[in-house]
Amino acid sequence: MDSTSLLDNYGRKILKELQENARVSVAELGRRIGLSPTATAERLRQMEEVNIVRGYSVDVDMEALGLEVMAFIRMSCGGTNYHRVIEFIKTLEEVRECHHLTGGDDLLLKVTTTSMADLEALIEALLPYGTPVTSLVLSSPVEHRKLNVTGKLTSVTRRPLRRK
Repeated sequence: MDSTSLLDNYGRKILKELQENARVSVAELGRRIGLSPTATAERLRQMEEVNIVRGYSVDVDMEALGLEVMAFIRMSCGGTNYHRVIEFIKTLEEVRECHHLTGGDDLLLKVTTTSMADLEALIEALLPYGTPVTSLVLSSPVEHRKLNVTGKLTSVTRRPLRRK
């Protein structure tokens, strides 16, 4: 099935509701969006099949698990080390996210550790692969923002230019 046809009004309502509560029952989800439970379940199955909905997750308090240090590490690793560092990073449970970048840095890692000593050990483990530059996270004023299911950004609008 074509993924664009699944992103009609009902599909977008499903995504909006699931971002609010991924544990909502299919019956309740159907009531909220205006479809029968059977039609809702079928639509959801199709959206999962084409990877519009890629999974369901739980948001865990990292500090409750003892992961009190969060940092971003920018890595410059050079062409010869790139694939080696990627394979190494995949083995590190401290790495929450890894993004390949354009510009001066090759990678951006979001990491969490239990202590500054553990962060230091992680940075040292990355040194053979390139140059890590670390920024500690002090706080996160915006975290896990929901996606706007309309596909449009609404907070920034184009303003007409003033002529002098």
